[in-house]
Amino acid sequence: MLLFDPADIGLIAAGLFGALFVAFWIWMLIECAVYEPNEGNIKATWILIILVGNWIGALLYMFVRRPRRKAEMGR
Repeated sequence: MLLFDPADIGLIAAGLFGALFVAFWIWMLIECAVYEPNEGNIKATWILIILVGNWIGALLYMFVRRPRRKAEMGR
């Protein structure tokens, strides 16, 4: 006897995929809030991009801003 219907595998996979995106989004939001410098409006701008852009905004932050910040500040 199976614990779930094999047809539900797609729903389970979608749920796990969605949970991973939410965890990634929260990770990038926290990293931006903690590590971005308070100079100008950089921090506020990136937080808004991540909040409004959801996981796409988080991906933008990870691949556009995060490497530059690490090179500039070392963290």
